[in-house]
Amino acid sequence: MFTLDNYPFAGKRAIVRVDFNVPLNAAYEITDDTRIRAAIPTIERIIEAGGSVILMSHLGRPKQGPEEKFSLIHLIPHLSNLLNRKVDFANDCIGEEAKEKAKHLQAGDVLLLENLRFYKGEEKGDTGFAKALAGLADVYVNDAFGTAHRAHASTTIIADFFPNDKLFGYVIEGELSSIDKVMNDASGVFTAILGGSKVSSKITIIENLMDKANHMIIGGGMMFTFIKALGGQIGSSLVEEDKLDLALELIEKAKIKGVELHFPTDAMVAREFSNDSEKMIVAANQVPNGWMGLDIGPESATQFASLIESSNTILWNGPMGVFEFSSFNQGTRSIADSLVKATQQGAFSLIGGGDSVAAINQYGLADKVSYVSTGGGALLEYIEGKELPGIKAIRS
Repeated sequence: MFTLDNYPFAGKRAIVRVDFNVPLNAAYEITDDTRIRAAIPTIERIIEAGGSVILMSHLGRPKQGPEEKFSLIHLIPHLSNLLNRKVDFANDCIGEEAKEKAKHLQAGDVLLLENLRFYKGEEKGDTGFAKALAGLADVYVNDAFGTAHRAHASTTIIADFFPNDKLFGYVIEGELSSIDKVMNDASGVFTAILGGSKVSSKITIIENLMDKANHMIIGGGMMFTFIKALGGQIGSSLVEEDKLDLALELIEKAKIKGVELHFPTDAMVAREFSNDSEKMIVAANQVPNGWMGLDIGPESATQFASLIESSNTILWNGPMGVFEFSSFNQGTRSIADSLVKATQQGAFSLIGGGDSVAAINQYGLADKVSYVSTGGGALLEYIEGKELPGIKAIRS
């Protein structure tokens, strides 16, 4: 299989699916360019090898065709700046202008196509639309891990038109090798940290991780479903009443498989869901009526830190509490700090899933852990053991 490092790009036009779905403010300025920066090494590699680059991406969720606020033209100044070269723009992703501009590309040229989702055929996985995109280039590179779990025209169907000229970019290569390192080649003690609000959204992940992990830390809102299932008092904390039996089943499964489950022993509780609410620390299974747990407590944070720092492989998915509130972010912050310490001691740490990534970025610690995944839903489906259409399309 071709890789970015061994493909002969010289004199060829590469159409690259990137994930430039970045946040813009009211003045159409990029407020977080992480995803754009992630794609730069792939683009530069193709240029260095003598190829030209056609970039395609979606932005937002346009409902009815083209809309100014979802136009990728807003990214041109910043992208040109990052690449240190002029990036051309096509006002359409298929059609005459795109064809003409693609046809006349010279080695080292970069062309950005307009938002793919201005066409319904993109999300529908339309073959005709995929064929029109494929017609612009000689080789297809998929570097959009965040959309690899969707069988869209530009992420999956287009690969059929490049049977011998399709490959992954560096973003996807990095994602897959990091996740495989955790899921298939974990060394030493493997600890998975799972947070977030709902057990229901993590069932398959928990089950799949039980075959791999030695320890599993359960925090966030979902801890109260387990605590209640075990007979604890949770006050007005978040709970999924219809998942109490399932929680007990998961606890039994962990026992059978020899996985140690770790639940918080104390919690930071509040009278109301507000940063300024009255708060106190109580035993996690003795939350008084009228109070709700919004973070793990200091005792739990200390216990979890010591477990994380003695682990060799660590996966973190989901915050420990409502980290968006400064009064209830200590638990999540403590996990982040412990991951950094463990990484400094030689552990491999992978962080994935929207909220954990937001937290590690908020604390400015992203460069102090081993890998921060760019794909929320895609990462979770991969951990669940599902085959992602965008990955399969290149590998098959």
